[in-house]
Amino acid sequence: MTDSIMSKAATMEIPINSNGDTGTLAEDDSLEQDLQQVMVSGPNLNETSIVSGGYGGTTEGIIPTSSIKGPGMHHSSSSSSSSMAGEEATRGVAVEKLESVKKWSLNTYKCTKQMISERFGRGSRTVDLELEAQIEVLRDTKRKYENVLRLARALTTHFYNMVQTQHALGDTFADLSQKSPELRDEFGYNAETQKLLCKNGETLLGAINFFVSSINTLVNKTMEDSLMTIKMFENARLEFDAYRSDLEELGLGPRDAVAIARIEAAQAQYQIHKDKYERLRSDVTIKLKFLEENKVKVMHKQLLLFHNAISAYFAGNQQQLEQTLQQFSIKLKPPGADKPSWLEEQ
Repeated sequence: MTDSIMSKAATMEIPINSNGDTGTLAEDDSLEQDLQQVMVSGPNLNETSIVSGGYGGTTEGIIPTSSIKGPGMHHSSSSSSSSMAGEEATRGVAVEKLESVKKWSLNTYKCTKQMISERFGRGSRTVDLELEAQIEVLRDTKRKYENVLRLARALTTHFYNMVQTQHALGDTFADLSQKSPELRDEFGYNAETQKLLCKNGETLLGAINFFVSSINTLVNKTMEDSLMTIKMFENARLEFDAYRSDLEELGLGPRDAVAIARIEAAQAQYQIHKDKYERLRSDVTIKLKFLEENKVKVMHKQLLLFHNAISAYFAGNQQQLEQTLQQFSIKLKPPGADKPSWLEEQ
């Protein structure tokens, strides 16, 4: 059908009139319908062929276009190889994560089993009586020092409010001394007394704040650091006992090839956790020793400061109070130092 249409198109004469316009052909409508049918039912572009030779030649020079490969094929193969390499890397990471989760699950199971056995009195645990007694003393000391810290902070808050009240009262007395001529002297020396008490109170507040800051550092940093190491030591002790119990259970079983391999693996894990336990026990012992020395040194200084400052304040000895702060190198902040500057408020 396509050949007949092309033959018509090649041999058809187009009449032209005297004005140069094309004439109306009777076959135009049928030709247009045939062309539309060819466009609809024509061959797929992917299946077309390149013809070598003239029109109507033989099929020996026909080259199917599907056999022609462009340069994009090389990019496709290289991208596929890179994607395969990426998949292998991702698979390797997934395998590593799976192994780590497997080890963690096994370790958690053994430790949980050991913990339950100890709680119900069925399993044995490694005990260091001297070290555990020192750990218990530290925990009790921390609880008592936390109470001291809480009370010292409460004292600071109450005393600060009293100093602010004294300051306001002194300002009120000074204002009344200017407006009450008949009581000018009485209001005047009461205003001076409140201002002096306010000044000494601010000095004592500086000493108490230094005391509170030092106790807070000792309790919430130094002692807490030692307790964190102790927690790691207790976890290592639990793991060590769990793998020790596992090794003992395997030792009571049969001695075939599979059992011997399991015993060797358990022995290796037992040695690893034993070394970790002993290392952390040594760390705890050293930290407890240095903590005790540091605690005595810090508390000796802070208790002396607290006693001297309180005694000088309530004795009304302003000079001794200031000397106490100088002795411990405490510098008072000027009034309004805690307030932000006008640049910071912008």
